[in-house]
Formats: sequence, structure tokens, C-alpha cells
Amino acid sequence: MHRHGYKGRKFGRETDQRRALMRGLMKALIEHADTGITTTLARAKEIRREIEKLITIAKKGGLANRRLLISRLDDIKAADLLMDVIAPQIQRDSGYLRIERAGFRKGDNTEMGTISFVDNIDLSKKEGK
Repeated sequence: MHRHGYKGRKFGRETDQRRALMRGLMKALIEHADTGITTTLARAKEIRREIEKLITIAKKGGLANRRLLISRLDDIKAADLLMDVIAPQIQRDSGYLRIERAGFRKGDNTEMGTISFVDNIDLSKKEGK
């Protein structure tokens, strides 16, 4: 058998579990946009695909795009933070995130990576709203 046309990694999980994992990682990255998060390298590469699309949607603005973010993230606060605080601070058209290798996990020797925003994000601007 060949894997032609199969997109994404499965992570040994069923579809609903995999979606929940990705949503949780994306919400964590949005909430910790100033520092980034550390996870396995495969997970970091996978959420980069998803969250860069969400950032592009957030930069466009508008009510329909806000509702689309809420449905994809399943969290109103994270969607508002992405659209109102993070997206206006991003000065580039694409390539919003960077992944840096962060060594190996002690228990199972899995390669770890830190995913963070390329631009400096200041989350203190959310307190002014």
C-alpha cells in the first residue's frame, strides 16, 4: 500500500482525540504567544500547518472570520485573543511561526521542539481592552 494523498499525522489516535489534541495545543500556543510552547517535534510541525491558517484568517478580520476562529478553536477567549491582540502585531504575510529543536525527552527519547511566533508578541496589550 502507498500513502499517496493522505494528509497529516495520526499520532496513534482516533479522529476526535486527534482533533482535541490539536485544539488544545493551538489554544496553549495562543495563550503563551509571548514565550511559545514545547511539545514533540511531530506535534509542533502538525499544529504549525493549522495555526498559520488561523492567523491568516484572524488578520483579515470581520465577524464571519471571528466565528470561523471560534468554531475551529472551540474557545471564544482564545479566538478573541488571536484576532484582537496577536494578529494586529504580526507584520508579515506568511511564516508566522518558528520551530526550534529542543533536545530529546527523557522517558522515551522522543525529539522535542519549541514552537513560537517569529514576531515579538506582547500579550500585555490585552489588559487595556
